[in-house]
Amino acid sequence: MSERVLVWDVPTRVFHWLLALSFAGAFLTADSERMRDLHVLLGYTMAGLIGFRVLWGLFGTRYARFRSFLFSPRELLQYLRSLLARSPRHYLGHNPAGSLVIFLLLALGIATGASGLAVYNDVGGEWLEEMHEGAAFAMLALVFVHIAGVLVSSLLHRENLVRAMITGRKRGEPGQGIGRGHAWVAALLLATVAAAWVWYPTLQSPATTAAQQRGHGDPEERG
Repeated sequence: MSERVLVWDVPTRVFHWLLALSFAGAFLTADSERMRDLHVLLGYTMAGLIGFRVLWGLFGTRYARFRSFLFSPRELLQYLRSLLARSPRHYLGHNPAGSLVIFLLLALGIATGASGLAVYNDVGGEWLEEMHEGAAFAMLALVFVHIAGVLVSSLLHRENLVRAMITGRKRGEPGQGIGRGHAWVAALLLATVAAAWVWYPTLQSPATTAAQQRGHGDPEERG
């Protein structure tokens, strides 16, 4: 008999929601000169979160590790066919389609962060700005694909996957879940992000701000 077992540890859940908020904030502030520092800070936050997720994907709990959701192209094709037939195979962790989206999101997040850092430091020129913008829009498109996939899977499996990413629990057989939630790792992650947000504004000295305005132009003068 199935029961609700712990699948997603606390660090994975905290990472998921922090990344979602950081990306949304960074995307919404991308075109605002007045919020440029906030945009950069959100970008740094995204980069740090993705760095953490890479490490957690190597050393984290069972369903957080990358090796638990590495699927072959054949397995992906079989899963997509099962979706079309409305009889998808149930995966306690990530399914093949979801795993592909996750890897693409991480890759695009790295590309967006790296190109954004280069643009911020006036490296690479206009082509890098276009790459940064293109990667961000590609990531946004994947986010919508991810949301659609979550909704479809929730309906087909009759399981609220959004709630699962909040509580960490899904339907499974006894013994299939993970033993601990590792809340202390999540607390350390949150503390690190909070410290970065407190520390970063202190780096923005008047001299640094003036130099950035000279390099990028005063928004009022440009308007």
